Amino acid sequence: MNNLVMLGPIFLFLCLMLGVSLFIRYRRKKQASEGFVKEYFIGSRSLGGFVLAMTTVATYSSVSSFVGGPGQAWSVGFGWIYMSVVQVTALFLVLGILGKKVAVVSRKINGVTIMDVIRHRYQSDALASLSAVITIIFFCATMVAQFVGGAKIFQAVTGYSYMTGLVLFGLIVVIYTTVGGFRGVAVTDALCAIAMLAGMIILLFGVLNAGGGYTAIMDHISEFKPEMLEPLSGGQMPYSLYISQWLLVGVFTIGLPQSVVRCMSYKDTKSLHRAILIGTIVIGAMNIGMNFIGVLSQGVLTEDISAYGNSVDNIMPMTIAASLKPVLAGLTIIGPIAASISTVSSLLLTATSSLVKDIYMRQMEKRNKVLSEKKTAAYSQICTLVIGLIIFVISISPPDVIWKINMFAFGGLESAFVWIFLLGMFWRKANRTGAILSMIGGTVSYCVTMALGVKVMELHQIVIGIVVSLILMILGSCLGKPTDTKVLENYFPEQ
Repeated sequence: MNNLVMLGPIFLFLCLMLGVSLFIRYRRKKQASEGFVKEYFIGSRSLGGFVLAMTTVATYSSVSSFVGGPGQAWSVGFGWIYMSVVQVTALFLVLGILGKKVAVVSRKINGVTIMDVIRHRYQSDALASLSAVITIIFFCATMVAQFVGGAKIFQAVTGYSYMTGLVLFGLIVVIYTTVGGFRGVAVTDALCAIAMLAGMIILLFGVLNAGGGYTAIMDHISEFKPEMLEPLSGGQMPYSLYISQWLLVGVFTIGLPQSVVRCMSYKDTKSLHRAILIGTIVIGAMNIGMNFIGVLSQGVLTEDISAYGNSVDNIMPMTIAASLKPVLAGLTIIGPIAASISTVSSLLLTATSSLVKDIYMRQMEKRNKVLSEKKTAAYSQICTLVIGLIIFVISISPPDVIWKINMFAFGGLESAFVWIFLLGMFWRKANRTGAILSMIGGTVSYCVTMALGVKVMELHQIVIGIVVSLILMILGSCLGKPTDTKVLENYFPEQ
């Protein structure tokens, strides 16, 4: 009976997501004045500040923000919170630095995807196609991780099987993304972000109540695990880990394609400014708050990690089950599942745009063939559905190292795109040769060093990928043919 009580809120929430997408699809069908491609992939550039903030936050906050991160905080202590503070900058960096420039340029060149901007800036179909392929590969790995993480926390909290959770939210997220397009994803992402915040607040009060209050929990930590109160956590949080994480989940997130595409979707400068303010507050509260709850969970789960399956991924599901009544647990679990499906929907749509718009439709254009709106719509939705179903099938029997694949994909995207976006928008001399060398060299060096376990000063391999990418971008841009002046006028009109 308790399992059914937990399942009810989750099922209703997923049905709400599907209903919202169907409603948006019906409404926009009547008002579609800008064509299918602009509407399906960037929402006709009409997002307001609140929705823009929430969809960017929801895309950035994956299931690991509710499971792996807080689980590590339970094990490590306040050092993990100090490290996670850098995540507050994530939305400010991408919208504050790239937001206006990318929006202005994409409107000038009538770009619909980030690959359109890359193709125009560097005058290279090859680079745009390579960007699309890299995006699809790393996105697929990340989506599998989200599917698996969401299904596992569903299984741990409700007691239903892994497959039940995977089918319940996996298929629904694929369907509503296929139906709703970018606008549907943006609105449902906003609802997901609200659900994450609500779940976090419910869990905070539940943990405090189950642990006997904040003072009792802190007294317990001080007595039995005093190292959790130290910034270095008794050696578990070395300086190299701080620096690595600040770069991987903070500074270099400015290069994530799924975040940059949001820069093309807002309606005016006021919306952008509002999104930066709202988003920074929400993302800070969410990431710091969940890790803080992870630390407080020491007052609820007081045994050694071996009592919880020797995995920090089990900590938060067990905390939810141990500190909340079934109906509240059902409401709380919506948070991590919302984090999972919001990330999947955003990545799925961007992967579709890369395949359909940036590869297939571009090849048709080069052959002087123009797809009708009807065919474009059909191909895009079929592609979204097929990619989603493939990810769903892979997730049925996932590899054991799925969390490593997730982090690997995160760093791979950053190594490939950080300098392509940053220097492309703000360095006039950046050109096609530099961009191609940067993308290939950064991605390959990152992948190889990750595979071999090579590190510099114990820092994460993202440092190697980013440095190699930067060196090759500068070298190639100095040696290669300069970009045409007429093209550069779109990016540097003041010069």
